[in-house]
Amino acid sequence: MTQPTDDLRIQQARPLLTPASLLEQLPLPEDLANNIAQHRRSVEAVLGGEDQRLLVIVGPCSVHDPNALADYAKQLSAASQSLSDALLVVLRVYFEKPRTVVGWKGLINDPGLDGSFQINQGLQLARKVLLDVAELGLPAATEFLDTTFGQYYTDLVSFGAIGARTVESQVHRELASGLSMPVGFKNGTTGDISVAIDAIRSARHSHVFPSLTKDGSAAVLESSGNPHGYLILRGGRDSGPNYDAASVSAAATALSAHDLPASVIVDASHGNSEKQHQRQAAVVSDLCDQIEQGQNALRGVMLESHLVEGNQSLTSPAELRYGQSITDACLSLDATVPLLQQMASAVRRARTAQ
Repeated sequence: MTQPTDDLRIQQARPLLTPASLLEQLPLPEDLANNIAQHRRSVEAVLGGEDQRLLVIVGPCSVHDPNALADYAKQLSAASQSLSDALLVVLRVYFEKPRTVVGWKGLINDPGLDGSFQINQGLQLARKVLLDVAELGLPAATEFLDTTFGQYYTDLVSFGAIGARTVESQVHRELASGLSMPVGFKNGTTGDISVAIDAIRSARHSHVFPSLTKDGSAAVLESSGNPHGYLILRGGRDSGPNYDAASVSAAATALSAHDLPASVIVDASHGNSEKQHQRQAAVVSDLCDQIEQGQNALRGVMLESHLVEGNQSLTSPAELRYGQSITDACLSLDATVPLLQQMASAVRRARTAQ
């Protein structure tokens, strides 16, 4: 019997498939699991300074068309093979889109792009996309927004991110403490890096929190803490861009003050490009100069890139331009490859100068 004080604004409840059932439908083969484990170790080695390459996380702002992402991934894989001595290239595979007010929330929430919110289908698509990326031999990075979705595909992810809107969230810090891969924490939307450093510190500790098990049961989980948390500079509403040499050095000093690794990733998009996608090239040029000048704290770069430059409004799915973002504007892949080559050259010259 319905209570007069309960679920007054819930219009419908639909069954959600369990993580275990999805993993059974789309299992991770042992050879790919071993590759992903090695990708994670490689990311940790780069960000920890043991590997002198530069981590580059590159790809679309968000995935809305798995076929276009597959095309992008194949071309990126081919273009980056000759750069593997200097760069560790990780494909950006983001399924969830945080919204300031409302809007399309990402492939998992609305895979049909039509407001039908077929979340079970979205979870299946997300896992299939990550399996296809793993088959190509590319490491994958994704942002964790919903704290339960990860149970469906974290075994396929080599780098996780906590975004600027959620970096102060206790539940996301708890989530990060139990994730099996290295995690990047973005500075807050204002540009404040202290909230991200606090998140890194928090995630290094053990936490006890409610969540879901693989069989879909509610459970209290206890994490061991994640020692591989890293700061991502993405600019901010109040601070403006923070990719310059002084900002990177200040971030490294702030990390060291808390006995954290002085390892910084710079997001060339968002606040650092002042929401102008083409300005990512100028950010990369500045970062290359810093690398060649011996800035050892700069260990990673993030870029938003897709097959086609710019972005488009989400109207009818049938009318969308293939390979162009429906969220943030991106560089084209053709414009991205020269930036990868530029970063690889900077890393090589910096090594020679040492």
